[in-house]
Amino acid sequence: MTRSTEPLLDTEPSVAAESATAPAAAARARISQLPSLPESHRTIPIHAGIGWFKKVLAFAGPGYLVAVGYMDPGNWATDIGGGAKFGYTLLSVILISNVMAMILQALSAKLGIVTGRDLAQACRESYSRPVAIGLWIVCEIAIAACDLAEVLGSAVALKLLFGLPLLAGVLITALDVLIVLALQGRGFRLIEAFVITLIASIALCFAYEIFFAQPIWREAAVGFIPRLEILRNREMLYIAIGILGATVMPHNLYLHSSIVQTRAFATDASGKREAIRYATFDSTLALGFALLEGFLNLRLRPWLRRLITRVMAIVPAVIVIGLYGEGKVTSLLILSQVVLSFQLPFAVIPLVQFTNDRAKMGAFANSRFTSILAWTVAAAILGFNFELLWLTLRPA
Repeated sequence: MTRSTEPLLDTEPSVAAESATAPAAAARARISQLPSLPESHRTIPIHAGIGWFKKVLAFAGPGYLVAVGYMDPGNWATDIGGGAKFGYTLLSVILISNVMAMILQALSAKLGIVTGRDLAQACRESYSRPVAIGLWIVCEIAIAACDLAEVLGSAVALKLLFGLPLLAGVLITALDVLIVLALQGRGFRLIEAFVITLIASIALCFAYEIFFAQPIWREAAVGFIPRLEILRNREMLYIAIGILGATVMPHNLYLHSSIVQTRAFATDASGKREAIRYATFDSTLALGFALLEGFLNLRLRPWLRRLITRVMAIVPAVIVIGLYGEGKVTSLLILSQVVLSFQLPFAVIPLVQFTNDRAKMGAFANSRFTSILAWTVAAAILGFNFELLWLTLRPA
């Protein structure tokens, strides 16, 4: 029996349509397979046969790029605010937050090394497009909140050094885009060296301040003991959650899973295991002292991506300073870090899920102990956030 050609016209693409869409589909497939940070991917060699110390130096860098976020103005604002109001009580929150950060950054590095994908790419490939878009929006909010702290901190520094009004300082910070672009074109190792130099400068300043502040070390030691009072006092919990958000920054989990791939480590099981070990050592050591468009495969020019993010931070800073004056800067800094804490679960839960997945990680999937520890961290973050919401919304 002769088959009618009419259904073919309704349900199957024509040869012409197929030939027209094939190049676009092939282009999308090529883009989806691009590594994270393709311009820097595996550009730093790891030579075989070198000693332990030289390998430590070869892998050193990504941890410090992540650690610089733990020394930003938002972190200083929350820590100083907590110390000014509650003395040494919130030191326990700083300690717990740093331990959480070390665990999660190690998982982030392991994901990037084993799968060759950063956390944003893993989310895009594992979740539906609406979920990926939702996670991208949440992450953009987190980046803008963090950038807001950098903008305000830079403006405060310019005022202290040169007497510039905060509003003028906020606008001047847009020029840092040029510095980032100038360094980016000269190799990833130069960016790492620049950041490590800044961290060393901060460390020296911190040591100088500690020497002249003459803290009461016995009371400081007692402050590292957690207290239930932190969970019952809304104002104390608010600053504690700001400290958590300033320490365990959600976008750093995406960043770390990306920049560890700049090292050209061996891709066999032994090479990956060694890379995980040295990357974990690097990040843990760095944190002891202390964008991303992968969700949607968007490809923007670096200057445009950086400018968009900076504008998202400058606008609210200008509005707050214009409406309420310079006295609200500290409050805005702490609020930005609280916002980061509420974004954390949207990065932490996928990270723990992916590193537990044997289909993705193979033999490198989390052990039972690591899995329990990671889920405990995620549950603790959620618990802190829900407790703050409950204390804020419950009837007086």
